[in-house]
Amino acid sequence: MDYIQLGVRVRQQRELNNLTQGQLARKVGVTSSFIGQIERGEKKSSVETVVALCNALAISPSVLLQDSLSDGALQSQLAIDGENLDLMRNIMHVLREHNRRTEYH
Repeated sequence: MDYIQLGVRVRQQRELNNLTQGQLARKVGVTSSFIGQIERGEKKSSVETVVALCNALAISPSVLLQDSLSDGALQSQLAIDGENLDLMRNIMHVLREHNRRTEYH
């Protein structure tokens, strides 16, 4: 499980929803400091917390967990055929590279 990337995704989705850490924390039922620790990859999230985050952010768990999913899991989840799987891999690679570059700026 890539907790650093999970935290990056939580922060991205929180910001897309125009929520502060405190607002998200209230929706999830945790403290705002815990949300900050999750976003920084300092704390591990329970399954229950990941589900609560997904519900609060109105997203699928695959959005938060995409960096930890294997190609096989991604393929079966999205029902992608072989040709489109290659395209999806390329898209995921571009997105990961973009996220890495923007993290350091």
